[in-house]
Amino acid sequence: MKVLLLKDPKDKNSGPDPYIKELGLYGFEATLIPVLSFEFISLESLFEKLSHPECYGGLVFTSPRALEAIKICLKENSKDEAWSKSLKQRWNTKPAYVVGKATASLVEEIGLSPQGEKSGNAEKLAEYICSREKPNSSALLFPCGALKREVLPTVLREKGIPLESLTVYQTAQHTDLQESLSSYFSQQGIPASVVFFSPSGVKFCLQHIQKLLGDFINHVKFAAIGPTTAEAMEAAGIPVSCTAESPTPQDLAAGIQKALHLQNC
Repeated sequence: MKVLLLKDPKDKNSGPDPYIKELGLYGFEATLIPVLSFEFISLESLFEKLSHPECYGGLVFTSPRALEAIKICLKENSKDEAWSKSLKQRWNTKPAYVVGKATASLVEEIGLSPQGEKSGNAEKLAEYICSREKPNSSALLFPCGALKREVLPTVLREKGIPLESLTVYQTAQHTDLQESLSSYFSQQGIPASVVFFSPSGVKFCLQHIQKLLGDFINHVKFAAIGPTTAEAMEAAGIPVSCTAESPTPQDLAAGIQKALHLQNC
């Protein structure tokens, strides 16, 4: 059975995409179609803030893209040297809060120790941060995207925990999205399941998917990587057959297997 994953492939240098690999273990033939493209902004401002760890109580990351922004900053030799020689060690005395495993592994790549990776979504991460931070302490630095949800900032603000947001990337529809979707459906036919990985993915893909599926839309099991994406799908009128218990390849594959198995019983 075929599964369509509406997400970017994992970094080409790090082997096969873990979602394709995991779904393959269940006998699914999975295909990735990149949905989003990203433009990185305010990188000088980001490095300026990273250069002053003494001004902050820690870092918050809810997206792998925020770490990509930092990695782009550090590609300049002088900045990489400053990071390696002193900044990394100084930030390591403070918490680096992350929303999930993918973000955690990128935090480790820049030499920091992540906390809160089992949270899985912004709501749970906010609760975790509130359980560890004191009100009115130094602000947490939060590099984020232009489309960030307000859940985490709102919860922290209500608890009196200062958060300084800095928009470091903007999200747009991938230039090849429509063509890639049309090509997939003409060559592969109707998949058994379609998986959304973000509210932005729902926004950019839904119209194309509905058009391509036509009357077959009721035969497809729609899956979400987490509750935030599931909410966006439901708000757009897509029936959610499966939401991964946590945003991992293992939980998603198990959830899809269960949803499709129930269908075939």
